[in-house]
Amino acid sequence: MTSRAYPSPSHIFDVVIVGGGPSGSAAAYWLASAGWDVCLIEKKTFPREKTCGDGLTPRSVHQLAEMGLESEVAKHGHKYSGLRSYGFGASIEMQWPEHPVFPNYGYSITRYSLDGMVAGHAESHGATLLTGSEVVGLLNASDPIEGKLRGCAGVIAKDKETGNTHEIMGRVVLVGDGQNSRIGRELGVSRRRDWPMGMAIRGYYKSDRHDEPWIESHLDIRSPEGEVVPGYGWIFPLGDGRVNVGVGLLSTDRAWKGVNTTKLQEYFVAQTAQAWGLNESTSCGPPTGGRLPMGLALGPRVGPNTLTIGDAAGTVNPFNGEGIAYGYETGRLAAAVVGEALIADDLGKLSLYDTRIDDAYGEYYKVARMFVRIISEPQILSICVKFGLRVEPLMKELLAIMANLMSNGTRGPAELGFGAMSKLVDIIPQQAFDLLLNRGSES
Repeated sequence: MTSRAYPSPSHIFDVVIVGGGPSGSAAAYWLASAGWDVCLIEKKTFPREKTCGDGLTPRSVHQLAEMGLESEVAKHGHKYSGLRSYGFGASIEMQWPEHPVFPNYGYSITRYSLDGMVAGHAESHGATLLTGSEVVGLLNASDPIEGKLRGCAGVIAKDKETGNTHEIMGRVVLVGDGQNSRIGRELGVSRRRDWPMGMAIRGYYKSDRHDEPWIESHLDIRSPEGEVVPGYGWIFPLGDGRVNVGVGLLSTDRAWKGVNTTKLQEYFVAQTAQAWGLNESTSCGPPTGGRLPMGLALGPRVGPNTLTIGDAAGTVNPFNGEGIAYGYETGRLAAAVVGEALIADDLGKLSLYDTRIDDAYGEYYKVARMFVRIISEPQILSICVKFGLRVEPLMKELLAIMANLMSNGTRGPAELGFGAMSKLVDIIPQQAFDLLLNRGSES
């Protein structure tokens, strides 16, 4: 997919969106389908590789269905039923829960296939799509304001094929160019370093088990000497002859200090090699990885005419490292707020975005950040997993919480957060809390 018909320098779009991933493409679709003049700018050319676990949970599937894309995803992806989880000698298979809004199934599909599909869908609904075009700067950026993003009149985009730069003007600028957002930093985004950060690496392997109905998680990874090392592993069947195999850390900087994720991946592949047929001959290439700020750790998110969305806003779920669903959701939230502000001709209404993000995720992510800190201690994780994997009702509750699939009726975010915390307190045995308290008293 190559789209590079640059607009006239005098053209002012209603909205300019930086980044054609889940958040940017979703925002472009919702805005363009509502009739707004939108420009979506992506530095790569679709299809393109993207490091990811490639798993779509029911939250992601719901957003894709809302955009009219589930049938396309079903053609190119692999439908799966739920999660098979292993840890410390126990295992359990869990169907995605029934929910009044979200489906009880997911899909696995590579970002190579998925992202261009959504961006092209936005283009087919009227968005101007510029691919192979890297945003390298801001136009007429305002001075920094404490607690807010800077404003700007648009962006400067560099055509990666010709090297020429182009000014793209916009009344509103959305930034969705990922966790290492260069433009976000230029607008004033920074990370709360006391909040958890994710780190992950993945590779592809050919496997006879490529079309299994379960995605798989492993909650204990062991060194060749049999010692438990920090992190967890996953295997996601893709249905095309391959599986996505990766490892992640959902922890604090201190907990993973000195951990080599490449070595962690090697341990995990060796641990699951026989069961899945993983070896050098079935490997499709070297693994790739990166870091993921999560739990709303990046901010501020709102400026005079600017918003950050998706990974650029740190919206990855700390419970499970999921980012795609929250990219689609925050792109849609941003599109709604931008539409309201443009209709009212009052960009001050963009501040509603912060309110709606906090309403949607604030309390839930507070609980998630607490949970990550608790299980970052290997002893605590061991106790929790050994206990939990043998009690199916509790594990099903935990699955619903970690995937943000709780059925909360008409309860608000405070009740949601309290309910989630209460359930976690029930699930985590007293031994775990005793260990945590003892560790705290010794430090």
